[in-house]
Amino acid sequence: MEIRKDYLLNRWTFISEERIKRPMDFHKERIKKKNQCFFCPGKEDSTPSETGRREKNGKWIIRWFPNKFPVVWDTPLVTMSRGFLVEMTPSGYHEVIVEARAHTQQLWDLPVGHIKTLLDVYAERISELKKKKNVKYVAVFKNHSSLAGTSLVHSHSQVVALPILPDHIREELKASQRYSYCPHCRILRMERKSQRRCFENKSMVAFTPYAPRFNYEIKIFPKRHIRSLAEMREKERMDFARILKKVLLKLRKRNMPYNFFLHHSPDGKDLHFHMSITPRMGKFGGFELSTDAVIISVSPEEAARYYRH
Repeated sequence: MEIRKDYLLNRWTFISEERIKRPMDFHKERIKKKNQCFFCPGKEDSTPSETGRREKNGKWIIRWFPNKFPVVWDTPLVTMSRGFLVEMTPSGYHEVIVEARAHTQQLWDLPVGHIKTLLDVYAERISELKKKKNVKYVAVFKNHSSLAGTSLVHSHSQVVALPILPDHIREELKASQRYSYCPHCRILRMERKSQRRCFENKSMVAFTPYAPRFNYEIKIFPKRHIRSLAEMREKERMDFARILKKVLLKLRKRNMPYNFFLHHSPDGKDLHFHMSITPRMGKFGGFELSTDAVIISVSPEEAARYYRH
């Protein structure tokens, strides 16, 4: 048993490798094709009006549109306060990005070039949506499998432009500002030499964090200090896609449910851009909910060995 603190945040992880032996600790899911899929070719009229697409040989390969069931939508932002009761209208924008034409293809099945195009789309949507009134942060994330929160099998991502700054971004910014240098740059240099290093190429590094929140959690960082995908050069995006593909293939090998999400700087701030990929191989229980700490059953060093081999 070990208790580890996050690099920057006042957050703790309990590592207990013996817990992997518990029955029903991990869950698997068989992906089944649905007869009716709103994201498949020929069903374009079933979704809200398209915002944009990428095409190849006259056919769309990626398309995006407003979410039919949004968590925020285009409505005036109004904040109301009544003593301890504070609320605001759900002002913002929520989009779905369908990542591929084929219903049976998941992101880990797609070629590196296609994944790079998806990263281009992410950068475009962040840049466009953050210009909207009252938008403070544009969250980009993917859920893979129902255990990770998705309701549709057809491979897709989501983009949500929010009127608030997510707590984890706020905390990362606050923690980073305590230093006269970028702490993530220092962490990156350290982890490139550690047992937690997984993949590296000319411009990107992937490693399992010292105090993960999830079994097999892994992060991808650009070596160059950049704040957003928009600042990433073409070659760097291709390097990013190559490493993301390697990570996804390792997840596919064990059919792991997963989420991924981007960490990027709000305007006027300076946060080292990166991606977190969080496999969902277990569930939070009472300990996690009551302490805001976690227990994991796979050490980050063991997880890194899995990714490397």
